[in-house]
Amino acid sequence: MSKSEERSKNEKNPLFNELSAEGSESESTVIESLCMNCGKNGVTKLLLTKIPYYKDIVISSFACEHCGYQNNEIQNAGKITEKGIKITLTIVTNSDLNRQVVKSDYTSVRIPHLDFEIPAQSQKGEVTTVEGIIERSIAGLEQDQAKRKTENADIATQIEKFVEKLEILKECQEPYKIIFEDISGDCFVENPLMPLKDANCEITFFKRTLEQNHILGIYLENEDKLLKPIEEGEFPLEEIEGEVLTFPTNCPECNSPCETNMKVTNIPYFKEVVIMATTCDVCGHRTNEVKSGTGIEPQGAKIEVKITGRNDFSRDILKSDTCHMEIPELELEVGPTTFGGRFTTVEGIIISIKNQLSNSTAFIGDSSDRETVDRLDKFISQLEEILDSRKEVTLILDDPAGNSFIQSLSDDGPDDRMKITKYERTFEQNEELGINDLKVDNY
Repeated sequence: MSKSEERSKNEKNPLFNELSAEGSESESTVIESLCMNCGKNGVTKLLLTKIPYYKDIVISSFACEHCGYQNNEIQNAGKITEKGIKITLTIVTNSDLNRQVVKSDYTSVRIPHLDFEIPAQSQKGEVTTVEGIIERSIAGLEQDQAKRKTENADIATQIEKFVEKLEILKECQEPYKIIFEDISGDCFVENPLMPLKDANCEITFFKRTLEQNHILGIYLENEDKLLKPIEEGEFPLEEIEGEVLTFPTNCPECNSPCETNMKVTNIPYFKEVVIMATTCDVCGHRTNEVKSGTGIEPQGAKIEVKITGRNDFSRDILKSDTCHMEIPELELEVGPTTFGGRFTTVEGIIISIKNQLSNSTAFIGDSSDRETVDRLDKFISQLEEILDSRKEVTLILDDPAGNSFIQSLSDDGPDDRMKITKYERTFEQNEELGINDLKVDNY
């Protein structure tokens, strides 16, 4: 094989691969590093991999043969998300304590019931459980307690009383809340009822401030203009309408360099939108994303359409990246980030949900329990009934920004199976859209 062919072959190999049973030690990078426990040299192993339907990560494993100290960490290796995330979890039963949690370095954990907080960047990122977080907090508070009892007995007594309160949390005697807030957007809490809605978990997204961007190492050009509204004519989309623009980017699946095509188009009876499509030559991943070509609407919009037959499947649908989608009959709720912005049809969005659930290794892998698999099979069969016109459901798009759209089958406004409701946004919805921080005075 020539050098050029060998180089071309290496370029086609993804940098991040999924974990497999056939994985070998050679896939990891071994580095001799200092042991922070005994001061001698130990070994750190780094593995670049991906969590299915989550993101690329770096797994770091340290072991010291001299003192036996071990430490495992994970770090995000993908791009930083556009928004931060806040997850409010209500602990009701012991099963909630077993929920898996992915914490990044920037995740803060609060238990308002005890006025207790684990600040962001005080711990390394890890994959754990809710109970594991409580256990680690207890272990941290009990550290050096013997020394405290001799030097400051009052503080040691206060810590013992607080540890007792944390121990009571593991007994779930009464419901309480745990709040995870992460400016990097990399925090994740397991939903044991997937694909059904999780009634005990509330997820909201928020725009980062400039200070929070700086904490993450994000510095943008002309930051002094970010809070100033874009003046009319400053970015004239009409000048590039119909033209396909191409710019370099990274594949969202394997992180390899690729290209994204962008085109500005006009949706009849709605507004101007920007369509972006990315195709990766390395892993074959394809994606399309749609963003509004105009600003946020004065009011939010909730669109409800009754899906009764094949005619409704052909309706064009624009789901923006701020839109919540719901099918009440299936107890299905899809957040803004699940599919992002997408321009398709009603049939296309249902097929996308079905395909994503069918191919999810998180549900059909070897570690999945029988109950979860049966629940998933039942849910997919219900989606197939909808696609076969054997089940009538209601599709709801709730977009606080007002940038989502479903095609009407009538030439004069919404048809008899469609309902559009305009509403005033709440403070929390404006906060999620970043409107509350906009300064428009004297402009």
